[in-house]
Amino acid sequence: MTDTAVLLCAGGGTRMRPLTDDRPKALVEVGGETILGRAVRTLLGAGIRHLVVATGYRDDAVRASLAGCEARVTFCHNADFAHTQNSVSLFRCAEHLDGRAFFKLDGDLLFHPDVIVRLASAGGALSAAIDKRARLGDEEMKVITDGDRIRCFGKKLVPERCSGESIGIERLGEASSKLLFGALASAMRLGRTDLYYEDVYSELIEDGLDARAVDVSDLPWIEIDTIDDLADARRSVKGGRFERSA
Repeated sequence: MTDTAVLLCAGGGTRMRPLTDDRPKALVEVGGETILGRAVRTLLGAGIRHLVVATGYRDDAVRASLAGCEARVTFCHNADFAHTQNSVSLFRCAEHLDGRAFFKLDGDLLFHPDVIVRLASAGGALSAAIDKRARLGDEEMKVITDGDRIRCFGKKLVPERCSGESIGIERLGEASSKLLFGALASAMRLGRTDLYYEDVYSELIEDGLDARAVDVSDLPWIEIDTIDDLADARRSVKGGRFERSA
């Protein structure tokens, strides 16, 4: 069983100011619970016992929020968060994740617990949660698939050629973890700090990595980027959409 998860919580959340003037986006409250707190609760319920948290903006607030957490928590700081992409924040976690199976989650997501359940039981060296219903435009992280095999990830992919949106939650096995951090290290040496981690996934897929799409189209999730997204999320939480039925 995979008992480790990394949460990327480094971004400044500038589109959500003034709510993020004194806290990162992951610490904005939704339904009496922070986005991060809800994700952690869900992960603990799925058997996660080690959380690796990539921080950047207001690192102190993130650390304080996880004081007393039931799981072991390791913090990895990206001091250059304002000038680099999320691949750098993930790379900062290499010491604690390289060669270990883990779930990777973006820190601004609300998601149904069954997303983790499905990824845990999926095949493939890399398994990614994909919403095939998503309306695809320039902002979405899109995927092209062949059956359940992912051929590439990318924001710049032509929407009409794509199968859906990668929601920002994946599972990597031990071997693929080692490949990923090797590729990230190479990218850092070359100064490629503008890469999304999905760009690195795509390069690994080109080299033969087995990446599988896990369909979560029937499960609720939301990426909270804006105040409007937050309002939608609060309505959904109030309606109980993100809780497992009894």
